[in-house]
Amino acid sequence: MSSGSYLPQAVRQVEIAKKSGGKRPLGIPTVSDRVAQAVVKRELEILLEPVFHVDSYGYRPHRSTQDALRQTRSRCWKYDWVIDLDIESFFEDIPHDLLMKAVRKHTDCKWHLLYIERWLKAPVQQADGQVRVREKGTPQGGVISPLLANLYLHYCFDEWMKRNLGHCPFERYADDIVVHCKTRNQAGFVRHRLEKRFEQCGLRVHPIKTKIVDCRMDETSRKSKDQEFDYLGHTFRKRKARSKTGDYFTSYLPAVSKQSIKGIKEKLKASEALGRVNNTLKDVAVELNPQIRGWFHNYGQFYVTELKKQLQCINGRLLLWVRRKYKRLRSRWKALAWLRSIAKVQPALFEHWKQGVTPLVRQ
Repeated sequence: MSSGSYLPQAVRQVEIAKKSGGKRPLGIPTVSDRVAQAVVKRELEILLEPVFHVDSYGYRPHRSTQDALRQTRSRCWKYDWVIDLDIESFFEDIPHDLLMKAVRKHTDCKWHLLYIERWLKAPVQQADGQVRVREKGTPQGGVISPLLANLYLHYCFDEWMKRNLGHCPFERYADDIVVHCKTRNQAGFVRHRLEKRFEQCGLRVHPIKTKIVDCRMDETSRKSKDQEFDYLGHTFRKRKARSKTGDYFTSYLPAVSKQSIKGIKEKLKASEALGRVNNTLKDVAVELNPQIRGWFHNYGQFYVTELKKQLQCINGRLLLWVRRKYKRLRSRWKALAWLRSIAKVQPALFEHWKQGVTPLVRQ
């Protein structure tokens, strides 16, 4: 690599389904290219990490989605309006010339610059075998792509917001962005400015998915069209909360989103453990528990009551598995009674049972 003789191979394009519908193109580099990208990423990250904005959370060490969600929740209590910003085809549309200009600002290492440019221009091998030349974008799926994307948005968005709209705080997780405003008029003005700014940077704000959301807690907010928004797998909206003194009140809070629950249900539907009736219930628990722990970690940090309510779908799937496995339990009510008896005797068998999500009488 230091001699300049290393040449990256074509990136294989794979399309995956997006939670919001449609397909997301991923560019999968070869193993050798992934190793090479990791080398450059490790060195470049040391230079870039101290420069990045405090409210940039995505793909950075010691930062998580929970940090971004916690900050978003806190600011929704202080600011009445939110711009839920969506950049259309962000990874596919990043201009190479502007991105390389940003990279050169932080490193003059010749082989860093050489290989980053080669990776950006590496051709794409499509599913039908055809090879296409790429003139813009960085392949989503490459090891170094998240770092380059963060660097581009650092200058395209973070620094620009700091200079021009410093009174409007934001949270950014890669290209998922939330901007906070005091008034509806200010939110409209900021959205217009951002649309112009992204056009200058070769990007486009999605005209439909981008929206202005009313976070006010008074009665006037009922007249607003949009009163909730999704961010990092969570839906922010008004919810009933309980104070430390035990009093109930209404607050603007995040909880697991419908799209996230839909993804969980699809994974349960495709689960091999629940598809094999020759398993024991313990076998099913061993295979499902790591996923359930992950769901509680990802979505149970905020308003866990909603997550627990939605995770009754796991018990529903277990109920179907029991009815298929045991002929004597084909009756729904007999199967439910049996499953409830197991949950009572072995409450730690499944991770969601530990959290109190035991089978209900009505599924």
